[in-house]
Amino acid sequence: MHKLQQVTEKFLRGRGHDRLTTEEIGLLETTVDRIRDLPARQIVVRAGQRVSESSMLLNGFMCRYMDDRAGYRQLVAIQVPGDFVDLHALPLERLDHDVATVGPVRIATWTHEALEQLIAPRPHLTRMLWFSTLLDAAIHREWIFRLGRLDADGRVAHFMCEMKTRLDMVGLVEGDRFALPFKQADLAEACGLTVVHVNRVLRSLRERELLVFRSGIATIVNWPKLVALAEFDPSYLYIQPSTELPAVSVGSR
Repeated sequence: MHKLQQVTEKFLRGRGHDRLTTEEIGLLETTVDRIRDLPARQIVVRAGQRVSESSMLLNGFMCRYMDDRAGYRQLVAIQVPGDFVDLHALPLERLDHDVATVGPVRIATWTHEALEQLIAPRPHLTRMLWFSTLLDAAIHREWIFRLGRLDADGRVAHFMCEMKTRLDMVGLVEGDRFALPFKQADLAEACGLTVVHVNRVLRSLRERELLVFRSGIATIVNWPKLVALAEFDPSYLYIQPSTELPAVSVGSR
């Protein structure tokens, strides 16, 4: 077990962590190649770069993004503690997007050689790591829905509902408040909006007493109404039924 912390403590928490055996957890822990602290706004992997290792986020937030020809960034994923950031690079060997830190982070890294040796004789562990990447794919599909079908208020509301739910699963929500060290530009790039539009949306959500986002802290004022506005259905997160999270009740889309 790594002396700094239990590296896999948050991995798949609330979504299948208890399906990992004690042996599998121990093997993942003892084969960590290194643990690194990285500063905010640092590119970790560039698109097209050959990748020979994969990392799990232990603390902080990271993002995956793509740039258009003019250099404008579109966030395509946000990673929270417990997420494997680039596990899909194991079979792909390179990524089609950049990976960067949002705020300061701590990551644990496994070489692909070590992961290959781990999973080769262990089909159950292979399925669990595959399951982790499939959860990422489910979130990607929901982000497509959000960008394609929701208006500006709904997009930001949905993003905040998702962040609260995912952070709740790994024990990083206190009451109705959670830290989200994002600038309005980050929210704009995640929601397909301009910074000016995001500013208006946040003001609207605050005035309607649904959400307050200030100085990197999000406070949910009225969860049921925020969920309704967002058309937020957390089924795409594949939360285990036994996990205690805020109740969500929405109609069919």
